[in-house]
Amino acid sequence: MYENEHGTQSMIEIPVIQNPNAPVWQAPQVKAIRRRTRKVWVGSIPVGGDAPISVQTMTKTKTSDIDGTVRQIDEAAEAGCDIVRITVNDKEAADAMAELVRRSSLPIVADIHFNHVFALAAIKAGVAKVRINPGNIGSIDRIHEVLGAAKDRGIPIRIGVNSGSLEEDILEKHGYPTSEALFESAMRHAQICEDFGFRDVIISVKSTDVRLMIEAYRTLAARTDYPLHLGVTEAGTTKVGTIKSAVGIGTLLAEGIGDTIRVSLTDEPYKEVEVGKEILRSLGLASRNVEIIACPTCGRLEVDLFKITNELEERLQGVKKPVKIALLGCVVNGPGEASEADIGIAAGKGVGILYRKGQVVRRLKEEEIIDAVLEEVMNFVPEQRPAE
Repeated sequence: MYENEHGTQSMIEIPVIQNPNAPVWQAPQVKAIRRRTRKVWVGSIPVGGDAPISVQTMTKTKTSDIDGTVRQIDEAAEAGCDIVRITVNDKEAADAMAELVRRSSLPIVADIHFNHVFALAAIKAGVAKVRINPGNIGSIDRIHEVLGAAKDRGIPIRIGVNSGSLEEDILEKHGYPTSEALFESAMRHAQICEDFGFRDVIISVKSTDVRLMIEAYRTLAARTDYPLHLGVTEAGTTKVGTIKSAVGIGTLLAEGIGDTIRVSLTDEPYKEVEVGKEILRSLGLASRNVEIIACPTCGRLEVDLFKITNELEERLQGVKKPVKIALLGCVVNGPGEASEADIGIAAGKGVGILYRKGQVVRRLKEEEIIDAVLEEVMNFVPEQRPAE
């Protein structure tokens, strides 16, 4: 529609050009197949092969603060963490490792940069895995020392390549960090391990650039059988880091790539675990605990859904039941979506209809909704499904 010289509006016909020979595009029907890798053990946690995808985090305290570090480990374990990484960056940290191993409820990975002596000390202290950065660990002789100690103790090594700390000769060759540069760095040090007769290796090729990270992991997945540790390094604040990690890690997991994950956030370790678990749950790769789905709300909202959702989320923390709750605040999508959850509420005009497994249970006043949902959760019995 346009305005002509007389000030009135007229319709314009826009011709549609069609190519009768153009193929009809159809979305591909793809079922991701989990990439097959060798399996290694991090303490009691298997990584790779047919093992479930594990979730890791890293403590943020000074390692020498043993009580503070153990507190963060316990919080991460409560959130569902499988493996915890701890920096061993000085003598005080190395001296603390034996006590941390003794008190930790999770297998500990020693994170080593620059000084291989700290790796040897951590292995002696009983850690379950060592992570080394090829770009700064030093000579082959030093790597051999670490590999020999790890082999004697029967623990794996993670070769952790970062785009920000690639070796100088690789950077000179490629000009800047590329997926091939990350791959080359990882393979250089994987070959050192193989030549030494050490095969319990996990690899990561992390970057702050999500697209580079995805491409590098795809390259590794296509050309090796090593188990892969996924992560977007230095992802950032909780909001930005969650988005970047969900895109990067989630894309690869959806393609069947990845055996263990760590979400890097400028936040408490348990927050990293919560995001990591949610990424797995969203792809059906982890059994879920309580999952709350709530509508984004709009002008049709006629109950205080913000209060209902926030209070239920708070009061259901720590409840370990695989139950899906849908909280809908309008009559347009509410009934249909509420009936698809294990427990659902479709609300409007100060009342709510309670659904259980698609069936209407009863009508509730707005002030009764929270207690009614809590009661339903506590009484919920998950369906027993035959083993696959």
